[in-house]
Amino acid sequence: MNAPAQDASIRRRGPALDVAVVGGGMVGAAAALALARAGFSTALLEARAPAAWSAEAEVDLRVVGLAPSSLALLDELGVWTSIRDARSSPYTHMHVWDAQSGAAIDFDAASERHDRLGCIVENNLVQWTLWRALEAAGVRRLCPAEVKGFEARDDRVQLELADGATLAASLLVAADGAASPLRQLAGIGTRGRDYAQRAVVAHVSTERPHESTAWQRFLPGGPLALLPLADGRSSIVWSLSEADARRVLALDDQAFGDELGVASDFRLGRITASTPRAAFPLKLQLAERYQADRLVLLGDAAHTVHPLAGQGVNLGLRDVAELRDTLLDARHAGRDIGAAHVLRRYARRRRSADTLDALGFDALARIYAWQSPALVAARGVGTSLLDRLAPLKRRIGEHAAGL
Repeated sequence: MNAPAQDASIRRRGPALDVAVVGGGMVGAAAALALARAGFSTALLEARAPAAWSAEAEVDLRVVGLAPSSLALLDELGVWTSIRDARSSPYTHMHVWDAQSGAAIDFDAASERHDRLGCIVENNLVQWTLWRALEAAGVRRLCPAEVKGFEARDDRVQLELADGATLAASLLVAADGAASPLRQLAGIGTRGRDYAQRAVVAHVSTERPHESTAWQRFLPGGPLALLPLADGRSSIVWSLSEADARRVLALDDQAFGDELGVASDFRLGRITASTPRAAFPLKLQLAERYQADRLVLLGDAAHTVHPLAGQGVNLGLRDVAELRDTLLDARHAGRDIGAAHVLRRYARRRRSADTLDALGFDALARIYAWQSPALVAARGVGTSLLDRLAPLKRRIGEHAAGL
């Protein structure tokens, strides 16, 4: 008879802060903003504030292809219009082809009665826009801040910060990247594999227009993507072995353009200019679980995937939407938002979905690495068949869109 009153008393004595989000990248900032907009008292802890975005600055080398599900979430959060109007490039078509078999598959927005397949946007533009929206939404920004440890208690999680301060919340959200110190502190392991590859990125000018199309060619050494930018250039993401990546990074612009033209089958003509290049390592990594006592993982802290499908950030933003909805349901039911049974719902749903996607991308990477003539021929037949099976192709497109 006294249990409900006791539970209410515990809630009254609980921490004033509902959620502490650690990590202010795109996914962490989106999580803090989404939870604050949903009425949860939220703090965001980040070691370094993002660099201010400027329209006069060169386009960020790191770009993301935002799927319709991500665009819808950003629109709900009230930031998409600012991002779109600042600098973004919608793409309406995707052409994927195999360098060895010649087989190709096309996705077209108009044929599916959509106005676009997605939008290419700079990472730092998304992060900066989200960061600027936090204060108005009531998010308490702690920056610079570093979590040195935490302790889960009956009604809260107590954070110890590097400067000696403490912070208490009902729930701790780890969005602190692939190396996630919080994941390690929670004793959550990971599994996966290192692809022994790097993704070389740059922005290039080409003889022919990109036609608002995302182009992707599967080469024996890894996929090459050319993504349309708003200024008419294309952003490349070229997966190469460690040795080839080092070699390509060392080429002069003329030699780089020549080699990239060959790799892209001159689909957009010759490469006429290029920005400086950069590269980042590729790996598959999945957390063994997405929750611990009063803690959940989001984004790269939970999963990192091969960039061939361009879905890394989109998966993270789907994590955000799922967590927000889970916590809203718990609050409406009068439950403790940091309770294990509440967090299990989020963890079960997102880990299952993320694992299927991550392993699917990994399988594609393995399939397109096949070199034997028989397997290459089989791959070509399968690709051509898929392109003709409209219902199945539609389902794949809808899944990638998050619909």
